[in-house]
Amino acid sequence: MANLKEIRNRIVSISSTRQITSAMKMVSAAKLRRAQDAITQMRPYSRKLQEILENLSAGLDSNEGVYSQEREVKNVLFISITANRGLCGGYNNNVIKTVKKLADTEYKNCNVTIISIGKKSMDAFKLSPSAIKGKEIFSKSVEIIDNLNFENTAEIAQTLMDEFAAKKQDKMILVYNQFKNAAVQEIQVEQFLPVVPTTNESKTSSSAEYIFEPNKEFIIQELIPKSLKTQLFKALLDSQASEHGARMTAMHKATDNATDLINALKLSYNKARQASITNEILEIVAGAEALN
Repeated sequence: MANLKEIRNRIVSISSTRQITSAMKMVSAAKLRRAQDAITQMRPYSRKLQEILENLSAGLDSNEGVYSQEREVKNVLFISITANRGLCGGYNNNVIKTVKKLADTEYKNCNVTIISIGKKSMDAFKLSPSAIKGKEIFSKSVEIIDNLNFENTAEIAQTLMDEFAAKKQDKMILVYNQFKNAAVQEIQVEQFLPVVPTTNESKTSSSAEYIFEPNKEFIIQELIPKSLKTQLFKALLDSQASEHGARMTAMHKATDNATDLINALKLSYNKARQASITNEILEIVAGAEALN
């Protein structure tokens, strides 16, 4: 059994850790509230804009829809969205594992490139084997996570659209955590480009005839890029809310585990202290008997 000093030192050390995890939990809870409000307000707008985009793309000719052209998939680009920091359970690792799995299975015969938004993803793919190359084309992809706004996101989306329009990539896929609630985040694999028209099965109430004003060409030039930028922004908002929810849950569990461990150590300390006192009493009694 460890001596009393060792147990006291462990109790002090774990108590300090518990204070840190408890503070991180409260910070994440405050940030989660703002992030949750942001994604909740964004989803209806994004959903309706995506619906209009899909219906519009279904009626476009191949020469009209630059972002709707479906080509033979030889070059695939993954947009991997993670956090800049850890201590949030499997939040980062789940995205990285999903990207690697898709690259090794479904797209193993394609030239795969990975764009990282978030430091954890960037670090994971920086030293990847040649089959899965991490590529940094955004100089501010790390700072964007900490200072998320539509303007910064629009710059990234425009770069991606330019890459697709120049036929450098045939398909682009978003991989991120979709926010459900503070305890649940689901991995989402979402096609970014090309824009996929709605299927016949889904064209029921969502399908509609549109009157284009001022003209169809203007709508194509303005609506589709805006919708794609909004789609990426929504994915980043989802990812941000998921990060805070995952970190709050992880820190809550860590705080509870620290409390349980402290209680167990205090019990061990009291037992060791009681044993030490008993031994001292026995020694005194034995010494007194020896004098007699």
